[in-house]
Amino acid sequence: MTEIPEHLRKRAEEARAKAAAASGAAADADAPADGGAEAPPSEAESKIPAHLLERSKAAKAKAEGGEAASTEVATAGGGVATATAPAAAPVATGPGGHTQRLLTVVKSGSIQDVKATPQDKVHVWPHLLVVEFVAALACTAFLLVFSVFVNAPLLELANVNQTPNPSKAPWYFLGLQELLKWYHPMVAGVMLPGMGLVGLILAPYIDRNPSNKPENRKFAIGLMTMFLMYWAVLVMMGTFFRGQGFQFIFPWNNGLFVEL
Repeated sequence: MTEIPEHLRKRAEEARAKAAAASGAAADADAPADGGAEAPPSEAESKIPAHLLERSKAAKAKAEGGEAASTEVATAGGGVATATAPAAAPVATGPGGHTQRLLTVVKSGSIQDVKATPQDKVHVWPHLLVVEFVAALACTAFLLVFSVFVNAPLLELANVNQTPNPSKAPWYFLGLQELLKWYHPMVAGVMLPGMGLVGLILAPYIDRNPSNKPENRKFAIGLMTMFLMYWAVLVMMGTFFRGQGFQFIFPWNNGLFVEL
């Protein structure tokens, strides 16, 4: 159990000493000169309602009457001897006549009723994984049917003595090839892609909003949108707007130099 704080203990001792001094002074002042019995305390002094006092007096008188009747015994000459009943033990009271005692100080955290707040979340299994599994099956079935009805032949063998013009990288690397057309290789191949990847890695630590609503995740959504749009524009420029010698052209004027 928690110990009683020192300031509460000192306050209780001061109140107890003050009450003891006040009760001693009142006893000396109210004591009768002839040594008679002390008058019972009034209702205001005892701070006990009148009906409870009357009930207590009646119960005490009944108990004393029963004890007196039970202590009567027959003597040898036919008389009756009465034994006096022992006095009732006094009830211990605290300062001001109160019987309450300070047992301990309990921390508020141990008696609080903490209830879990509802959260707008669902478990990954089965709600998310089932949907992803069905989507994977649908994509696999589509690719299977597409490969059956659409012919996708391989190109002829590469000729080491003849470089195709224009020589383009696969579509997913055309963004880097387009950057190499505009910047130094160190900037286009290392610095700019590295900055983009570092920005995407740090995005969850900068935007720590736990909400999954788009209007509450403007920074993260804006950063990802800029990255995707920037890369998509570079890929489309390298695919449709670069002709022989990787020069800038309009596809509707000089044709489309791309192998799909």
